[in-house]
Amino acid sequence: QVQLVESGGGLVQPGGSLRLSCVVSESIFKFYTMAWYRQPPGKQREFVAFITTIGNTNYEDSVEGRFTISRDNAKNTVYLQMDSLKSEDTAVYYCNKYIAPVDWGQGTQVTVSS
Repeated sequence: QVQLVESGGGLVQPGGSLRLSCVVSESIFKFYTMAWYRQPPGKQREFVAFITTIGNTNYEDSVEGRFTISRDNAKNTVYLQMDSLKSEDTAVYYCNKYIAPVDWGQGTQVTVSS
């Protein structure tokens, strides 16, 4: 059973930065394309970014150029560096496999507010 543990969220002012981490329990993590998703208040969960096993990346248009996804296969961890944060980035952030997602973790809350 794959388990996902997200961390690194918090309260930040507009224009600030945060770095999210997601530790994946399963050792075969290195074989999966991993992704970050987010669920804004009152809305459905949405795609943010993915990274393939060889480091190719793709971003949702609204975060392109501000967010950077990366992975450390030795640590079974995927990261999301978020810069130039906006109020509309406020959401609970989750990581998961990009294809055939498994059970979702608890997520990490990101609040962008002055």
